[in-house]
Amino acid sequence: MGTIVDFSWLLEHLNDSNVIIADCRFALGQPNTGRTAYESGHIPGAVYFDLERDLSAPIGEHGGRHPLPDVALFARALGQAGIDSSKTVVVYDDQGGAMASRLWWMLRYVGHDKVKLLDGGFGSWQTAGHPVSTETPKVAETVFRAVPQPDMLLSMEDVKSRLGAAGTTIIDSREPRRYLGLEEPIDPVAGHIPGAVNHFWKQSLDEAGRWKRAEGQRERFAGLNPDEEIVVYCGSGVTACPNVLALTEAGFTNVKLYGGSWSDWISYSENPIATGEE
Repeated sequence: MGTIVDFSWLLEHLNDSNVIIADCRFALGQPNTGRTAYESGHIPGAVYFDLERDLSAPIGEHGGRHPLPDVALFARALGQAGIDSSKTVVVYDDQGGAMASRLWWMLRYVGHDKVKLLDGGFGSWQTAGHPVSTETPKVAETVFRAVPQPDMLLSMEDVKSRLGAAGTTIIDSREPRRYLGLEEPIDPVAGHIPGAVNHFWKQSLDEAGRWKRAEGQRERFAGLNPDEEIVVYCGSGVTACPNVLALTEAGFTNVKLYGGSWSDWISYSENPIATGEE
């Protein structure tokens, strides 16, 4: 079974004690709306993970707008949510997987591969008439033992050392206008990392907002060499994760996340910046 699961699969496993459902809804710039939405209604049994409180560290001089949290603190949060090595985790949001993919990637980074993304997200689940609850589940806390996978993650120095290097492709996951440097609504500097090519993360989805399956993802990335290292970034390391997921579904195996992404890159004034097409 691939990474993406549909509503029928989740309905069959809704009362499975070995399945933990994680609600990852979050709105950038409106940090309380995700928690409020969860409290107003969520998939029964779901626990809530907040992008900025649970899936990010405090902002510093470097590291970008959503630095990855300390592994020990993240492992503690997972254990408090009832997640250990025996559990399959199903993540969802209401933004096409933009936020849920962050938790998907982070779980894999700490050595937990039994994680799936719910296709369609909460809005479609509710519209389809599937059960919704306002009850906060009683969680049996456990201990999550993290086994970090350092080969999945790159630092700014790592990315900088790869500029212009043969055998590496850098992917910018942001909207084309941000990649081109025509506008920058969030970060103080517009443009992209020199040499990067643009694959907007929302191209992972079809016209109905559902995830393209493996063949569709392979078509998206047909121009990439599967033997090369692929480095993926976005604005802050969040919406790069759905592209990492899509590449994984397409069969690419040497895919790495630049965790700090563009907001980290531009925090170093000496770093080069490119605009326009590559």
